[in-house]
Amino acid sequence: MKVSIDAGLCYGSAECAHRAPSVFAFEDGYGVVLPGREDAGDTPPVREAAERCPSQAIRITGEP
Repeated sequence: MKVSIDAGLCYGSAECAHRAPSVFAFEDGYGVVLPGREDAGDTPPVREAAERCPSQAIRITGEP
């Protein structure tokens, strides 16, 4: 499953980077998915980051 961050929704809480630092980073005041980690959407820390993102900017797409 693919994970992405909608830059238009993200307001820089850094929750994603704290919950799943192997997948997300905090750059220039916003959360980003680390290069090569776009396929990590099915991992528990990424799912938790998406559920707890205060701006609901994290998207998980694809088949499980």
